[in-house]
Amino acid sequence: MSAIGAETALSGTATPERGVLLLWMIFTGLSVFAVFLLWRYGLIHLMVASDRTYISSLIAVLYLITCGHCFWRTRAIAREGEVARGCRAVLSMPDGAKALGADARGLPGGLVSDHIRSLVTKARAQAAGRIDQTLLLRSLADRLRGSNGFGAFVSDTLMKLGLLGTIVGFIIMLAPIATLDAADKAAMKTSMGLMSDGMAVAMYTTLAGLIGSILVRIQYYMLDAATQRVFSDAVMLTETHVTPVLESRLGTPP
Repeated sequence: MSAIGAETALSGTATPERGVLLLWMIFTGLSVFAVFLLWRYGLIHLMVASDRTYISSLIAVLYLITCGHCFWRTRAIAREGEVARGCRAVLSMPDGAKALGADARGLPGGLVSDHIRSLVTKARAQAAGRIDQTLLLRSLADRLRGSNGFGAFVSDTLMKLGLLGTIVGFIIMLAPIATLDAADKAAMKTSMGLMSDGMAVAMYTTLAGLIGSILVRIQYYMLDAATQRVFSDAVMLTETHVTPVLESRLGTPP
């Protein structure tokens, strides 16, 4: 019964780390299904054919590239979550303190393990006193965050590309008005067609930019939440299983 309970608790701990990749896959699957429906009803072809500036197509390409980057970062964070869980399992054993010897080489490889090794090195070089890991935690946070800021940059870029398409579309729409002759019906008909094309460019690019920006924001919000969760686990792990052992070796009074 105790083995089953421990196994259940371990799987429950693993769920948040593995769940971030699963959540991204569910979100992407729903997005792909929505795109399939739009393509099935011809709306995507209509958007590409109506946008003579190809800004909406550029937005779509940037969105696909960003999805690939988000998947890569999500996998990296999921792996770091597994590393943190593996370190906790090793250090929680009755003889877990032995894993902190020999530069903690027995821990699984990862950023969290590198942080623990840095703490061990700092404790070895420190004669006495409490171990302050503030600077090391800042470094760990930056390394875990990595290139997550790329998502905010792309989201803002997609929004601005949509606004650029809006401006270009209104320019196309209003350009024929300067030479418009109310008496010339053929010119009026041509001008109305150009105005309609300009309005289509403005609306489709704005719509593509807004949807792309929102979807990118959602993906990187989930990624940032998972990154913060891994960092919090690393802080709890080091404060409860690493620094007390290292300080006891230094003879630091409680």
